[in-house]
Amino acid sequence: MLAKDIMTKEVTTVKPNITPRELAKIFTKHSISGAPVVDKRGKVAGIVSDGDLLTKKGKRVSSLMCKQIISVAEDAPVEEIAKLMIAHKIKRVPVLKGEKLIGIVSRTDIVRAIAMGKHIAMHTPIYDL
Repeated sequence: MLAKDIMTKEVTTVKPNITPRELAKIFTKHSISGAPVVDKRGKVAGIVSDGDLLTKKGKRVSSLMCKQIISVAEDAPVEEIAKLMIAHKIKRVPVLKGEKLIGIVSRTDIVRAIAMGKHIAMHTPIYDL
């Protein structure tokens, strides 16, 4: 199974210049805990999570977001995505085609695939996610 098979295609993104309060409203409205931060050209500039919102100080998302982007291509195996999540202690991975954001895979997407009976050869226990 590949990223393109389980990714969320309609990704909620945020701009780097919004305030933490605006970010919290977006997270609440869409029932999400993190989102890619995209610049004016639509390029992923970072990732921001509810953890960033709770632990970091700043007046704009640009000062809260993680600028180190760990992403995958649409043909990345789900098992490799899970390994990345565990190794980097992250909960979501943007799926890029070149520099274009085409989806996102979260831990929930992987768990949903397992619940639906999709075969995923996990060599790492799921509870590590």
